[in-house]
Formats: sequence, structure tokens, C-alpha cells
Amino acid sequence: MHAMQYTFTLPADYPMDVIRERVARTGHLLDDWPGLGLKAYLVRERGKDGSPVNQYAPFYLWHTVEGMNSFLWDGAFQRPTDDFGRPAVRQWTGLAYEEGDAAGSPARVAVVRRRPVPDGVPLSEVAADAVRETGRSAAVDGALLAAAVVDTACWELVQFSLHAGEAPDGVEGEVFQVLHLSEPGRGLLTRGRQW
Repeated sequence: MHAMQYTFTLPADYPMDVIRERVARTGHLLDDWPGLGLKAYLVRERGKDGSPVNQYAPFYLWHTVEGMNSFLWDGAFQRPTDDFGRPAVRQWTGLAYEEGDAAGSPARVAVVRRRPVPDGVPLSEVAADAVRETGRSAAVDGALLAAAVVDTACWELVQFSLHAGEAPDGVEGEVFQVLHLSEPGRGLLTRGRQW
């Protein structure tokens, strides 16, 4: 499993309905993309759910690197870059993936929690903790799924989860509204630890 995210941080007075209309018009275009596990079309709005910014920040889980590369290099990624500029595309290697009890429900919110991999702790312990945390996140009432991924270039661990209702109480991380969920290969994402 590979994860990918890019963000467009928009002006404080940007009309976020423009993004909602864009996703309503074009979100279905990845509903059958080869190699894509899922794409969550995510937004944050300044002043809502603790967000300091307006942001469009799609999050992807890929079950093949070929699908990811095809998206980036064969034209689909050109549409948002033409409209908003070319963003940095973050990529992470998968550590764990689990389905939740609300797996068949529509996704309403996503939570993205980023933290550094601590120095002085064996990497095997960090990975095992990430696997356990993924299982706990997926077990929360109303969770659709949870994943843990890592960027070994900067040693950043990311926990990603989707929920059918509001963000769980006491959740740590950035809370996003899910505008659309394309999930052509979600069933092909390997559950459990990724090694």
C-alpha cells in the first residue's frame, strides 16, 4: 500500500463552494481508476472543526504504484495543477490498514494525524505501535477504515481514518470533511500490517 496527499491552502475569504462544486462535477472520474484503493476528497474550512485555514487536501491509498504513477504522469493530475498550481505531493509507505465496523457507510469526516518517528526507539517498536493504533482507530464506533503510513525521508508517521459521523471525541489530528470517496480498489488493499 502506498499513500499520497497534496494540499491547496486557499485564501481566508475563498468561497469553498467552488471546491464543493468542482468535486461534485469531477469526483466520479476516479471511481474506476486502475490501481487506486481509495481517494478521499477532503476539505477544511477556516473556523470549522478547529481549522485555521481553507484547504483542499485529497488523500489517496494506492494498491499499485503503477496506478499512482499513471495518475501523476498520464494527465489526471494536470487538471488541479492547471487550476491551482503544482503542489508538493507527499508520499508514504504503508504500515497497516484495517476496515471498521461502519465500512459500508458513506464517509463524512477524515482525521489525519502526523507525528515524528521518535529518536531512540527501535523502528520495529514504532511500526508495531502504528499497527496497534490502526486497529484501535478502526475499532472506534462509526469508523469506516484506518491506515498508518510512514515517510522515511523525514521519519514522519501519519495515521489516517474515515468516519461515518463526527470526528470521535478526543481525537488528535486535523479534521476534514469528505466531499466524495472514490474507492475502486478498496477491497484490494491488504488488511493488517504491510510487511
